Amino acid sequence: MRQIVLDTETTGLNPRSGDRIIEVGCVEIVNRRLTGNNFHTYINPERDSEEGALAVHGLTTEFLSDKPKFAEIAGELLDYVRGAEIIIHNAPFDLGFLDAEFERLGLPPFAQHVEQVSDTLVQAKELHPGKRNSLDALCDRYGISNAHRTLHGALLDAELLAEVYLAMTRGQNSLSMDLGGIEQEAGAAAVEDVPLGDIVVLRATEDELAEHEALLDKLDKEVKGSCVWRAQPAEIAS
Repeated sequence: MRQIVLDTETTGLNPRSGDRIIEVGCVEIVNRRLTGNNFHTYINPERDSEEGALAVHGLTTEFLSDKPKFAEIAGELLDYVRGAEIIIHNAPFDLGFLDAEFERLGLPPFAQHVEQVSDTLVQAKELHPGKRNSLDALCDRYGISNAHRTLHGALLDAELLAEVYLAMTRGQNSLSMDLGGIEQEAGAAAVEDVPLGDIVVLRATEDELAEHEALLDKLDKEVKGSCVWRAQPAEIAS
């Protein structure tokens, strides 16, 4: 499963009034692992940033003046995100700007190029109702250091959000194992035909059990309850 965590920085808050994207940062996750295959670019918006936005991201008109325009990076961005699940914090904001940029180029809306868009702000509000769910608040909640985040930056924020997303979705929906995709070698016995006497059981050591309990305690603390692994205690054979 390929997922892309995406963030943008902009000249202001409203694409309808002409505000533009000035930075795009993307972090790739494949099978819940960060790959390092990231996408990052600054963009010349051909206009100044509003004072409030400039205070947030610090990207001056002078710095951006020699950077490519959005039309020059659109194809590369689409090639990078195409077919993936896109993960964004407060997705309507970024999508509004992306769609406005694509509309200028005569392209379909951003969501039509990807598998789906998931909003971590919506997920966080469901998990932590009534609490602050900004990126900084979630970093604090999940123990992710953001001490180096003095200004907002699209790639830095995407990297932090990737860690938050992996921590926030660490639970497992099913305890069952899907063996449907396992192909047996020629002549190998079917799983159900393996004699029980041939199965070697390696029991956990006391140290391993202690580490397992410590991990469960940590998960319980994060979810403020009992994690899924405590839902059905394993039966101990006599």
